[in-house]
Amino acid sequence: MSTILSTGVRQNLQALQGIKANETVAQGKLATGKRVNTALDNPVNYFTSAGLSDRAGDLSNLLDGISNSVQTLQAATAGITSITSLVKNAQSAAKQALQTTDAASDAILTGANTSTYTRSTSLTGLGFASGEKITVTTGNATTGTAAITLTLTAGSTVGDLMTTLNGSNLGLNATLNSSGQLQIEDTAGEDVAITSDTATATALSGAAGLGFTTATKAATTSSARQSYATQFNGILDQIDQMAKDSGYNGINLLMGNDLKTVFNEKTGTNQNYMNINGVSYDSQGLNLDKVENGGFQTNKQVNKVLDKLTTALTTLRTQSSNFGSNLSVVQARQDFTNNMITTLQTGSDNLVSADTNAESANLLALQTRQQLSTKALSLANQADQSVLSLF
Repeated sequence: MSTILSTGVRQNLQALQGIKANETVAQGKLATGKRVNTALDNPVNYFTSAGLSDRAGDLSNLLDGISNSVQTLQAATAGITSITSLVKNAQSAAKQALQTTDAASDAILTGANTSTYTRSTSLTGLGFASGEKITVTTGNATTGTAAITLTLTAGSTVGDLMTTLNGSNLGLNATLNSSGQLQIEDTAGEDVAITSDTATATALSGAAGLGFTTATKAATTSSARQSYATQFNGILDQIDQMAKDSGYNGINLLMGNDLKTVFNEKTGTNQNYMNINGVSYDSQGLNLDKVENGGFQTNKQVNKVLDKLTTALTTLRTQSSNFGSNLSVVQARQDFTNNMITTLQTGSDNLVSADTNAESANLLALQTRQQLSTKALSLANQADQSVLSLF
């Protein structure tokens, strides 16, 4: 049997139920901070907010990769800076070597003739015979030898011998000094020897022949230059180690590893990314070779090394600029991504977030109405009881 309620009691009960339902909703909004918690609350706002939030999450995941790229580029840039400093140290060692005695100056055959020779001086007039062969040899048993031979004719002159020697690919330099004496040198500082196939003793030394007091002149070895060469080689070892240690998170741009940085959440042709090609900047990659034994003994050898060092410095500076430009781009994208994430999160929150001040006031008003409705229900119930007391 159902209970029959008076109209006043029923109305007050219905009012209390409505207030309680609204109070539950308000409390839910305050608890979650959102006015739209499910698709039932507001389908458009709910799914739009979810889409914005998902994209913000995707970009946040990409941000980790972008941050790693920044650090990788910074590590490579630091490596280049240190390698540049080491190359300058190698330059210093080579330049100091130039301040010591050039071994090539000791490897010059100089005639001791008292009469003045010119380029037109006849070789046959100096005691050589037509058909005789004069051979100039450079090098030694350790470094290897190479030779050039001139077969004399009746009209052969000192100038013909000089032309033959200077035109060879042996690095020979034949000149007449201010005293008219013939000088033959190997510009690389190798040993120099001159021989004849018929009369070595009389034709090449003493008062006769070309006036050489000896048929062979060996280059000397400078211990100071050898010390600088050892120092130079040690610096190249450090360059190799520095290049190997310039990686970050498994990627080393100075050892040939490439770096790909993805900037958006799309795939395929719509994906925005940046490829940074790695370089090989150990000593071999910079075309810097270790100096072999005797490789610093002549100015020509040292200057050749200095030329390579200058080229290496230019290469390093150019690549440092490239990496710096790449770093600026990646950092700009990093800042943009951070700002975009904030924008997306703000937009998502604006669609579903509750106004806590308004909801707090609404809850307070509902609680007040609940108290008033409860009082009204009590009064209505008392009225019904008063009627019943008459019976």
